Amino acid sequence: MAPKFKDGDVVLAISGKWVSWTHTAFAYTAFFSALIVGISLHYHKIVENEYYGYPDEWFPSVSATIGDRYPERSFFMIFIAITSGPRFALVGLWYLLTARPNSMLPKFVAIMGVFRSLTCGGWTYVTSTDNHDWHDIFMISYLVATVPWTLGCLALSPNNPQAVKYRKYLAGAFFGTLLPLIYFFIQHKVHKVAGAYTTYAFFEWSLILFDVAFDAVTALDFTTFELIVKDVKGSSKGNSKMVADAVLEKEKGKPIDQVFGQAFSWSEAIDAIADIYNGFAFWSTLTSLGIVVWYFPLWHMGISGYEVFIMTTISPFLLGIRSVRLLVVRNLRLFHFMGLAGLFAYQAHNPVLRLFAVGFGVFMSCLSWAATWYSEASQPVRLESRISAWTIGLVASSVIKFACRTSNPVWAVSHAENGGYNGLGFILAVLAVLRSTRKTPIARNELAIQGQKNERSVLAGLGIGGLFFALHSLLSDSSTMILWVWEGYPIRGPISAPHGALTIFAMAIGLIVGLFQESLARSWTLYGVGCIGAALLTTSSNWRGFYGALILAAYLMAVSIPLISSAAKKSPATSFGFGYLVYNFMALFHVWVVAYAFVPGGPLVRERTDWVMISMMLLIGCGVFAAASPSAVAQRKRVNTYLNGRRQRSYYIYVLGVLQLLAVAIAYLRFPTYDYVPYHKDDKILTAGIWTIHFSLDNDMWSSERRMRDIIKELEIDVIGLLESDLQRIIMGNRDTTQFLAEDLGMYVDYGPGPNKHTWGAALLSKFPIVNSTHHLLPSPVGELAPAIEATLDVYGEMIDVFVFHSGQEEDPEDRRLQSEYLSKLMGATPRPAILLSYLVTNPGEGNYNTYVSETSGMHDIDPADDWDRWCEYILYKGLKRTGYARVSRSTITDTEIQVGKFLVGEKEPEDAAVRNKHISEDQVPEGRRFPQMFRGEGVRGHQYHVFDEPWYYE
Repeated sequence: MAPKFKDGDVVLAISGKWVSWTHTAFAYTAFFSALIVGISLHYHKIVENEYYGYPDEWFPSVSATIGDRYPERSFFMIFIAITSGPRFALVGLWYLLTARPNSMLPKFVAIMGVFRSLTCGGWTYVTSTDNHDWHDIFMISYLVATVPWTLGCLALSPNNPQAVKYRKYLAGAFFGTLLPLIYFFIQHKVHKVAGAYTTYAFFEWSLILFDVAFDAVTALDFTTFELIVKDVKGSSKGNSKMVADAVLEKEKGKPIDQVFGQAFSWSEAIDAIADIYNGFAFWSTLTSLGIVVWYFPLWHMGISGYEVFIMTTISPFLLGIRSVRLLVVRNLRLFHFMGLAGLFAYQAHNPVLRLFAVGFGVFMSCLSWAATWYSEASQPVRLESRISAWTIGLVASSVIKFACRTSNPVWAVSHAENGGYNGLGFILAVLAVLRSTRKTPIARNELAIQGQKNERSVLAGLGIGGLFFALHSLLSDSSTMILWVWEGYPIRGPISAPHGALTIFAMAIGLIVGLFQESLARSWTLYGVGCIGAALLTTSSNWRGFYGALILAAYLMAVSIPLISSAAKKSPATSFGFGYLVYNFMALFHVWVVAYAFVPGGPLVRERTDWVMISMMLLIGCGVFAAASPSAVAQRKRVNTYLNGRRQRSYYIYVLGVLQLLAVAIAYLRFPTYDYVPYHKDDKILTAGIWTIHFSLDNDMWSSERRMRDIIKELEIDVIGLLESDLQRIIMGNRDTTQFLAEDLGMYVDYGPGPNKHTWGAALLSKFPIVNSTHHLLPSPVGELAPAIEATLDVYGEMIDVFVFHSGQEEDPEDRRLQSEYLSKLMGATPRPAILLSYLVTNPGEGNYNTYVSETSGMHDIDPADDWDRWCEYILYKGLKRTGYARVSRSTITDTEIQVGKFLVGEKEPEDAAVRNKHISEDQVPEGRRFPQMFRGEGVRGHQYHVFDEPWYYE
């Protein structure tokens, strides 16, 4: 007879723990039945990958086991379908167990549990063979949702020591497995190490074991339930203490209680989102200023006069005038609105008008943000919120750029035609300002303690200048510091994707330290750690240099909180107006070190990035000294009286957490596939090109990477050298066009010498694997540094060397002579076939040309007999059979044409020069060796064969 309870008869009573055990049993059965069947029937097939098979690889990955073959795929799908019922029941019981009045976290964890279960079905039933993109989307969504599910379950665990212990162990094992998993995947995918995928597979299977086992621990908690369902112990009524309750009770009166121990409020959450978007709008406007200013000296080839617009940032100087200060403080909404002119600038097609709009927007944005901090200085809670919004806005800007491959879709150089979302961005900014500024400014008498001369205001301004420069120059793009430490192939350090997510993660960690441990953030100890990070970044390469970059990123975000808080309590004209003036000086300084050949006094700071970094850290040190003053400490004590209002921190941290999850998802989706195929594989044709891209700004001041992608794809170029390609500076927006081109075109990429090597850039994109690459800085005693890339490519199984080179300017003949000798010896030293894609600054047959094309180098001109109309770009080669050559007009993308050559791999060139250089008609050329017909005549979009109006072909 079924047991009876006071509420009625129980027809059937089953302990809730059997939901957990059923889920565990069927989940493990699904995976391991597929593994057993797969090994039994298709062992050699499921251990094989795109590079190796048995015996190099001898254990199958999870995806190969469950998704590629019948019948193991069917075994898996049947049992995983049965698992879904207990899975949803497990999520539901967990919610009933942990739900408490006025608590949002249990609901959030339950939603993540349901979402995680649905996405599990997605990657289970849509395999990579069915649809690779959707399989990846479901898989990354599942992994991302696992993070809040796991952490949420830990936070909500009932006070059951055994269950808590198991959860901690299994969660630690799960997250600890991710690092070696990623490492061995990179060893397999990037370095193509034999056996690495087998090791990766073991870690992948371990993830499955830990993931399922973590959910199995609920069996220890679900003994409190019996299904019908009866709560036989009262745990679901919110009466028993949880681990989180114990922690909060212990921490009562401390910040953690005020942050996470309060009821959720949608109104306050929307306020936080609006504040952060307002911060994002500021950073989007500020980071676009350098690009629109840079356009003018770029096209004038010298100082244009428009450079004065960089001084629009010093508008906070106006806050030194009492009447202006009161006007701005009382009308913050209006001034924030005027700051949005920088986002609306895309409507102006005239470059000069767009520059004026962005400059006006920066002027108003800097003024309004400085006034906002100043006006909130007597209210620490609101001041902290404003600073948090501003700094998280920088994180959001970096995440958006990470998603858009270093371009910001709301910049003034973006519009619909090149991937911009300016209209949407502007509308959201208007709504954000309306929401963010709806609270009236503080009363006039509360300004009494401010606007006065304050000790160390100048020091605070120096600190603000150094801090703002550091944030802008190093953290406004997640790949900037990665490219500082980049040294070429084989890959020995981080790459922009996926490791840009680590930069963003370090920024978030630093911000949390600044919020919760402000005394530590303002300390000299942490300042010393930040200096060590800066030193490592400046002096080291690859992973060691990147570890320094992560330390520095975390420190800069942490110190932002106390430095801005301190500056807000001092004279705003000095702390922020003078601070921005120092920022401008530093921005010019870090440009002068590479632009020394074109600016007055430039040679004095030539190639002194180390001086820039030392100056930056010394300036921040001044800010730390000012923030540690007695008055600042006293103000810090006052903050403790506002702890009851600090629950608002939670909303900013929630948004920060969402940004981290987005960064992880973007990193996964952007991970290089390395499955690139040349355009004419069957014909064994290598099509090579050279193009000077003029920093990816077209003649009308629009970002040009999409137009570049289209022409490179339509010309079917397999290997291309890009010159004037280093955009990782404030004046160029901290961009990297090569990321976009490489991912959209499916090519390997070598960025070339990084931004700390003081060149204008040389990059290499290749459909063929880059086996090895070396970066060279050629002799340049007087003029600008000449960068070169020496790369060995695996082209249809044959090793071919490709050189990408930009020589010095016409004004420096000795530089160019030394460079020609250096490069000639470098090319002559290789016994392999070779191609030079270059910018030489010489006439054919004259001067240094005869050093590049010489017995020393062994190189031949792609067309020495007829093409005399060249000065800058040249293609040279040796050891290959050249079959075609074309010159293609640039349209309005840049100021330089594209030169393209076709080579037949596996055949030697004729020894006789007359035979080698003899032209033949196109009808004598096999179809696979011909250039595209679409560029004949008037061509397309302003691109056509020009100079000799058609491609030339050779015997």
